[in-house]
Amino acid sequence: MSRIATVRQMVRPAWIVPVIMTCWFAGCGQLAYRLTNPMPDQPLPNPIELPASPDDFVWLQVVDVVDDYFRIAKEQPVQNNRQIVLDGQVETAYRTGSSILEPWRKDSTPGFERWQSTFQSVRRRAIVTLRPSGNGYWLEVVVQKDLEDPDRVQYATETTAGVRHDGTLVSGAEEVQDGPQTLGWIPLGRDAALEQRMVADIYGRITKADRPQGLLH
Repeated sequence: MSRIATVRQMVRPAWIVPVIMTCWFAGCGQLAYRLTNPMPDQPLPNPIELPASPDDFVWLQVVDVVDDYFRIAKEQPVQNNRQIVLDGQVETAYRTGSSILEPWRKDSTPGFERWQSTFQSVRRRAIVTLRPSGNGYWLEVVVQKDLEDPDRVQYATETTAGVRHDGTLVSGAEEVQDGPQTLGWIPLGRDAALEQRMVADIYGRITKADRPQGLLH
């Protein structure tokens, strides 16, 4: 029995040492990554609380930011005064996602969202709500994303138009537009990345003071 125990003690380091070295190098790799790469931005809460400001000023900032991303379909301005307190809301029209060839558009965030909008038919719309809370406000941004559901791919070899073989003349006016037809849209949930960008834009405009301008001589 003592000889078996001795053999086991001699064999054990053969698999323990590689495991320890692997864990050590993995830990060093994580440390090196943290030292050479900046920490990711902390996400802002959504809804987020805004400080007390005149309702006209806050509403103009919200509308101006939303207009940078989408076309506004309808809006209800916020009211937060002694006479009336009313939630404000902005609803936008659907907009087809911008591709990597449209860097000037802001409705698709860089990375996965922009690449997905390049290779898929994706549309988005935003609903921004501003709720008075005392002298301040609660801001909520919801961006819905949908995926197109066509009846077939764009360059499919099959067709929906039949070919007649009975000698009947076919008028050119009856020519069928045989492109893909949209059956509907598949909800993909909310676009959290775009929501974060819009919330950050609105929050920054309201909380960060304008830079003081120098005196003109």
